[in-house]
Amino acid sequence: MERDLTKTAAYDYDLPKELIAQDPAEPRDSSRLLVVHRKDGLTEDRIFRDITEYLRPGDLLVMNDTRVLPARVEGVKINGGAKVEIFFLHPGARRDEWTALVRPGRKLPEGTKVALDAGVEITVGARLEDGLRTVAFADGDDPFTLIHRYGQTPLPHYITDTHAEPERYQTVYAKREKENSVAAPTAGLHFTPGLLRKLTDMGVPHAFVTLQVGLGTFRPVKAENIAEHVMHTEFCEIPPAAAAAINETKEKGGRVVAVGTTVVRTLESFAREYGRIVPGALSTRLFISPGYRFRVIDALITNFHLPMSTLLMLVSAFGGYETMMRVYNEAVEKRYRFFSFGDSMFIE
Repeated sequence: MERDLTKTAAYDYDLPKELIAQDPAEPRDSSRLLVVHRKDGLTEDRIFRDITEYLRPGDLLVMNDTRVLPARVEGVKINGGAKVEIFFLHPGARRDEWTALVRPGRKLPEGTKVALDAGVEITVGARLEDGLRTVAFADGDDPFTLIHRYGQTPLPHYITDTHAEPERYQTVYAKREKENSVAAPTAGLHFTPGLLRKLTDMGVPHAFVTLQVGLGTFRPVKAENIAEHVMHTEFCEIPPAAAAAINETKEKGGRVVAVGTTVVRTLESFAREYGRIVPGALSTRLFISPGYRFRVIDALITNFHLPMSTLLMLVSAFGGYETMMRVYNEAVEKRYRFFSFGDSMFIE
């Protein structure tokens, strides 16, 4: 029976809980790699470091150099003592204000004071859309300093029993000055410095763009029809060197290989906005699903994504719905490891 690809339920699949990776592969490039050939739908089972056999001189890897902020902070409600969890998302309009998810949000009226430590207080502010809140810091306090002092790396909810150090949830090329994401661009977790050097030596350079990963990337789709899902705004930017490298690659007939769905959304957002890749910054709500016409990317490195997620819809748009759903079922049968610390796919 033909599936209605406008329905969220069309992107569901059965995943045994034990296939949700709790720890990453060591070393990074020893994870499994499922190669998917879009032309004929054939697949190959490899190891990630074998990616060198599928990339060729003239290709360009484009990576997201964002870094994960230790955004999950716990405090205590003043005049009550109840525990409060604050998940900082991004700075607000004022220097001393951030947008955050706050729990238990309904029990915290505007103006509630939360203590992070003796003498360190923040104030829960106004309610925003989708359950978000403003959170204000005291005059003179630096938000980034306090978040680093009291925060923890916000691992996804499905990672419940890990031995991984927080730094293992960062890519090896994450830039400290780009530390403003609440989740890692996980397709890049498989790269090692040595693998990147090997690829560069064989004529496959890499370029960096930035998308600050926020709610837009990982918020679940709750609408029955995918057209009713609203993406949250995420900030992305392309520096001049990356724009030049991407355009030169396209002009010379090389392939632009996106390392992760955040890179896809960055490049495609710029192409939609400007008709081509130019340096600059913008805010995007781009939601890619089957039927989308890709303008920039030619191949994709990506992890295995949650059922009925916008990420699976994006991958289905690029690889073809029938192909990708079959490949996901094949990956389950072959016991690939799923989600952030899991294995990888190369779709060409």
